[in-house]
Amino acid sequence: MPTQHTHQFLISDCRFCSLVSKANGEDLIGTAGTYDYWLIVEVAQPWPQEIFQKNPTIKSLMGLFEELIFKHGVKLKPMLIAPDGEYSYPGFTRLFYYYRPAKLFSQFEKQEFIVPESETVALVTAIFKQLMHQPNDLSEFQQYQHKTSHIRELMVCTHAQVDLACGRFGTLIYRRLRKEYAPASNGKLRIWQTTHFGGHQFAPTLVDLPQGHLWGHLEPDVLDLLVQRNGSVFGLRQYYRGWTGLSEFEQNAEREIWMQSSWSWLDYLKAGKVLAMENVAQGQDADWAEVRIDFAVPDGSTSGAYEARVEVCGDVMSAFNSAKEMELEVVRQYHVSRLIKVE
Repeated sequence: MPTQHTHQFLISDCRFCSLVSKANGEDLIGTAGTYDYWLIVEVAQPWPQEIFQKNPTIKSLMGLFEELIFKHGVKLKPMLIAPDGEYSYPGFTRLFYYYRPAKLFSQFEKQEFIVPESETVALVTAIFKQLMHQPNDLSEFQQYQHKTSHIRELMVCTHAQVDLACGRFGTLIYRRLRKEYAPASNGKLRIWQTTHFGGHQFAPTLVDLPQGHLWGHLEPDVLDLLVQRNGSVFGLRQYYRGWTGLSEFEQNAEREIWMQSSWSWLDYLKAGKVLAMENVAQGQDADWAEVRIDFAVPDGSTSGAYEARVEVCGDVMSAFNSAKEMELEVVRQYHVSRLIKVE
């Protein structure tokens, strides 16, 4: 997705892509991406637009990262977070490494490291080499590992240099969560600012780990429901971008199952499969797909599957970047036309 040089115009001149997306009724589901791994590293602000190319530490790792993604096909999502005055340690770098623990799962397994800044490149290199099944010295970093699997990490994009919408709307949601929700969590919740992770037209957009859900178009009055999970799941339907353990069409089906199953569904072990899909030319979107979502209750007492048909149901005009002169593009919208539970 192209990025826009947002520093070339003033906020007062800007049309925000997320406001256009919201006003035109764009459905967010299926936009979460699909990942088996997350690698999230603390890097101090300010963050330039092309921080992955301009930061010397990160730039030195890009060759290995590209080998990991393009040669070995590893589905890893890299992100950067801003150090926090309360959470972080001067002279040290925090690194979160999340990985899919099994075929069926409900949340990613977490490893957290806090290493001297001089060791950051070595640690990331070791993780990349392990993922490529190459000799590595990852075991040498166990001394820097912290046991924080009980802590939920909410990460809000505030990367204004990529798109002003994330700075304008993401920062407000970040501050609300950081000021009100983190202190009230008894150490079970931390809130972070992140670099761009895709979909600034959905700002404010948020990653919820370890479960790996993505949210967008967030409003302050839904934060209680998002954090506490103390009301109807239907209140979050329009903000749900999807679960990153599934692919695009599977995410559509999974949302409908969740709406029928309530909060308990989020803890079920799950895996998805595309059973059939319309044949289209490369780069085009299919009109329909048949998918299957297998599930199991964590204690093993119940298991089963759902099969669904996901079909195109129309389109909306949306904008991928905030700009003074905005170009709108057609975005296809999908719905679940059939959903059945199978044994």
